[in-house]
Amino acid sequence: MKVVILAGGFGTRISEYTKIIPKPMVKIGKYPILVHIMKHYVKFGLNDFVIALGYKGDVIKEYFKKNKFPWNVTLVNTGLRTMTGGRIKRLKKYLNDSTFLLTYGDGLSNLNLKKLIQFHKKKKKLITLTAVRPPARFGFIKLKNDYVDYFKEKSQVDEGWINGGFFVIEPKFLKYIQNDNTYLEKSPLEKVTKNKQLVAYKHFGFWQCMDTVRDKIILEKALKDKKF
Repeated sequence: MKVVILAGGFGTRISEYTKIIPKPMVKIGKYPILVHIMKHYVKFGLNDFVIALGYKGDVIKEYFKKNKFPWNVTLVNTGLRTMTGGRIKRLKKYLNDSTFLLTYGDGLSNLNLKKLIQFHKKKKKLITLTAVRPPARFGFIKLKNDYVDYFKEKSQVDEGWINGGFFVIEPKFLKYIQNDNTYLEKSPLEKVTKNKQLVAYKHFGFWQCMDTVRDKIILEKALKDKKF
């Protein structure tokens, strides 16, 4: 099964690093976050990668030229300003008209990918996404006449579910993507939701994306604590 990783965005919210390198090449410990993501798939025997390049894609190409891994890695330039859906559409010829896995090049998790794939096969729908509860950034308080009526420290429990970015996708889903300007997260996912073709696998374990420097620091601590 092919693993598609979207690694072409500008990463503007972490511009402290992305002025020089693309976001997937920002290091967590010894390795770029992209390699940590790949290593997680490899743990489950998934080692055939198709990486969608865009912004500063040459940096990623150079890295894999210099650093050899025992995996099959196909690097594809999918355009500088192509949106997430458009990047996937451009990879069609590399996907062999088969079920494939998809994730973003900036998020890590201890998700059981074997269980995710089993869930997808059982549900028999076009696309399965992984739903996660984001770590709350702030504690919650409720006020009553200037008094704090209720206080709760930061917790994941009360947060809503969000798209955690680990997908299993059937090739027929690609017909929902129009062109380079299509965001995966807008029209395509909205349409399959309407058609009852999108299901969610709930993940209760570790998950963290890297949007900011603060997130990078959280991931570095998580790596030391062996959370992924």
